[in-house]
Amino acid sequence: DRYDYIIVGNGLAGSTLALHLHNAGKRLIVFTGKEKNPSSLIAAGLYNPITGRKMVKTWRADDLFSYLETYYEEAEKLTGGTFLIKKTIYRPFFEAEEQNEWMGKSADQNYTTFIKKVHTSSTHSAVHDAFGGLALATTGYLDIPKCMESVTDFLRKKHTVIDENFDYQELIPNSSKVTYQGVEATKAIFCDGVGLKANTFFSWLPIRPVKGEILYIKTSVKLDYILNRGVFVLPIGNDIYKVGSTYDHNDSTLEPTSKAREQLISKLKAILDGDFEIVDQVAGLRPATKDRRPFVGMHPEFETIGVFNGLGTKGVSLAPYWARHFVQHLLEGNKLDREVNISRYFSLYSESH
Repeated sequence: DRYDYIIVGNGLAGSTLALHLHNAGKRLIVFTGKEKNPSSLIAAGLYNPITGRKMVKTWRADDLFSYLETYYEEAEKLTGGTFLIKKTIYRPFFEAEEQNEWMGKSADQNYTTFIKKVHTSSTHSAVHDAFGGLALATTGYLDIPKCMESVTDFLRKKHTVIDENFDYQELIPNSSKVTYQGVEATKAIFCDGVGLKANTFFSWLPIRPVKGEILYIKTSVKLDYILNRGVFVLPIGNDIYKVGSTYDHNDSTLEPTSKAREQLISKLKAILDGDFEIVDQVAGLRPATKDRRPFVGMHPEFETIGVFNGLGTKGVSLAPYWARHFVQHLLEGNKLDREVNISRYFSLYSESH
């Protein structure tokens, strides 16, 4: 059988890339893999232009966020799914200086698109926000499992989807095509998340899996926004909230830990009053990279094999823009952005070969 693209992995990276290639009229075969607990399934799926302890614009925010909601809304229309939930993110101020700083920034052209309102007094009796807080615009979350399910179901109807693990040893590349167990394609693109470590073609790329844990709590406190400072508190309905997330670079197991639970509880209590019970705790591994930039590009030796990976902790915001960017490179020959191009690591490839 002849295809344009073999895509390995149907997590956030793989399914976003696949939809962009579908829209460009390409014929696809997608291998979903059977691994349990890919990060896409446990991730909270927040998208948020102002992040981190210092509350600054996230890397390339203007590029990423001008396309983000458009892409997911088009994906909803195409697949018939509903998975983009637009919701205000609210960041409490911990001191008067922060309030003053954001009052100033709200007049700054660079920030106005992302600021919904600067609150100067408390917004909620249960929230620790004596100095008010920042309500952000172009924010919300993606129901990632639902998104992936909708996209994969759609791909099953229009393309070929194989629910088995991909055997890297069986892929044979040459200069004009790749073959895999009797399947021929113009190119193969790996979107295999932390599976990249076992990928014989790309294991030289410095992927740094980061474990993240999330609590599900039940509380009578009613929030109509996503609270985010130290941890996020995300309402998902029926008095259930997701609370996360932790970042552990040393533990690569998928077991939830009591250490993470204690950490999340103490951060939760720092921003929210009220009783709650923990109803579940989940863990996953995010495919982060050494320099916190995605891996996009073609293999240094085989121009028919590429990679789209390393979306790390901000996958929901990164996937649409960089998938489109990669597809423009694949189909129109546009130059890949230096910051994401895996050519930045080609020296590691030569060292390992």
